[in-house]
Amino acid sequence: MLKIERVSKQFNNEFLALQEIEIQINKGEIVSLVGTSGCGKSTLLRIISGLDYPTAGGVKIDDEIVVAPHPKVGVIFQEPRLMPWLNVWENVSFGFGKVSKSKKSQQAFLTQAWIDKVGLTEFSASLPRELSGGMAQRVAIARALVTKPSILLLDEPFSALDAFTRMKLQEHLLKIWEYDKPTMILVTHDIEEALVLSDRIIMMRGNPGRIHKEFVLDLPRPRKRTELNFQRWKERLLSELDLSTDELVLAEI
Repeated sequence: MLKIERVSKQFNNEFLALQEIEIQINKGEIVSLVGTSGCGKSTLLRIISGLDYPTAGGVKIDDEIVVAPHPKVGVIFQEPRLMPWLNVWENVSFGFGKVSKSKKSQQAFLTQAWIDKVGLTEFSASLPRELSGGMAQRVAIARALVTKPSILLLDEPFSALDAFTRMKLQEHLLKIWEYDKPTMILVTHDIEEALVLSDRIIMMRGNPGRIHKEFVLDLPRPRKRTELNFQRWKERLLSELDLSTDELVLAEI
């Protein structure tokens, strides 16, 4: 279980990026963080990952306080961040870091297994420059999941891709999630993406960054974007997001 307990973050310029964020996320749950730019979504994700530190409060994974990058946590960024001199197999294997000789065969098996799962078996020897954007992001997904993290953090992982590729990878990510069902926390500006992937959506507001509302989705999987209930949820969230933005503007006047 992941617990975010009254997390606040103030930078050296005294800008308060987050104020008393309180969230509990259950094992295997998929939660999206949505909100306008500058509301602290990515800052919160960095704190959860251990790449940044809160000014107050803390993050716990199974009651262990996160003070540094955690072995139970995998991260997928907006860009694939592949090593350009390594091929697909080597990039995925890179997720293990240094391993002992006795574990080399297990590492090789898991590396190939995840390359197969993301549908890149025929491209194991290809370099990143030989891949499309969608293929490169699938390599990043495999690299993040090859160590079997119990928590996967995704910071707008598909935002740089075209709409068609983005939809395909959203569906592909859900199929991959079915293998081990890691807890997933997704930062996204795309309401439809949040609806396709999430069990719960947390909407944030900025200045300072804080939770505005939480929504528990009642949409069965697999989800069809054209279904009436899906569209109703989309309209509701977009309306709430606009309301949140209006309130933010009024608060600044």
